[in-house]
Amino acid sequence: SYNERIDGRKIRSRSRSFFDHFSQARLFFHSQSSAEQNHIIDALSFELGKVKSIMVRERMLAMLKQIDDALASAVAYALGLHIPEIALEDLNNSIPADGSKADYASENPEGSLAKSAALSMVNTIKDTIETRKIAILAADGVNGKTLSLVKDALVSAGAVVHIIAPRLGEIISVDDQKIQPDESFLTAASVLYDAVYVPGGSNSIASLEGEANALQFLNQAFKHCKAIATDEDVLQLLESTAFHKKLPADFEEETVLREGILISADTSSLIETFKKMIGLHRFWDRENPRKIPA
Repeated sequence: SYNERIDGRKIRSRSRSFFDHFSQARLFFHSQSSAEQNHIIDALSFELGKVKSIMVRERMLAMLKQIDDALASAVAYALGLHIPEIALEDLNNSIPADGSKADYASENPEGSLAKSAALSMVNTIKDTIETRKIAILAADGVNGKTLSLVKDALVSAGAVVHIIAPRLGEIISVDDQKIQPDESFLTAASVLYDAVYVPGGSNSIASLEGEANALQFLNQAFKHCKAIATDEDVLQLLESTAFHKKLPADFEEETVLREGILISADTSSLIETFKKMIGLHRFWDRENPRKIPA
C-alpha cells in the first residue's frame, strides 16, 4: 500500500439505523417472562406517575405504543390516561437547528429476532448459591446449634451469610454460646439479601415477634419472592407476619420448591432443600396472587 491523496467533502451524518428507536426495546420487552414484564409495567407506571405534566405522560405512552400495545395499554390504565395518536415521524423532537425534521424522523422496523432468552434473568443459571447473600435473624435465646449448622453449610457452598439481631453486640444462645451479629435491624435491609433463615429458640422467637423491624424484614422478603426457611418452632413468629394466611398447606419438597417457603424440624433436610431454594433465586408465582403490604 502507499499514501494516496483523497479529496472529498467532510460531512457529519448518521446512518438511518440510529433512528430506529424502538426495535431493541421491543426485543427486550418480548424476551422477558410474565413476571419481568409486570415489573417493567410497574416501574414505568411509577416513574410516569411522578411526572406532573399530563402532556409528557401522554407523549411517553405514544412512544410505548410503538414498542408494544399491551405494554402501553397497561401503563395507560395505571395512569388513568388514553394513549394519544401521535404519528411516528412526530415522536423525535431532537433535531439540530440546521436539521430537517424528515431527516431525523424515528423509524420502527420489525427486528430480525422476536425474542432472546439471554435477555431474561429467569433464564440465568440456577445451579449454585455462590455469592448469594443470606440473612439469619436471631436474638438472645436462639438455637445456636441449628444456626451454626445452617450458616456453616451455606458458607461452605459459597454464600455470604449475615446474622441480623435486634442490636449489635453479642447475643447469647440457648446453650450459652456467644454469637456476634453482623448487622442490626437498624442497619440491615431485607432488599439487600437473597434469602432469609430463622433458627428456633423460644426466647429468640419471642424477641423477634416483638421487633417490628424483624417482621418487616420477613414481610419484604416474602413480597419480593425470596426463599424463606425456618425451624419448626418459628411458626409462632410467622403467624405475626402479613403473609401467615398465605403459607402453603404442606412443606413437601415439591411444594417448597414451587412456593419458596420451608418450615422443618430436620436441620439436615432443611439445609439441603434451602440450598436448592436459594439456587432458584426467586419464586415469581408467589408475586401476584399473594401480594402483601410491606
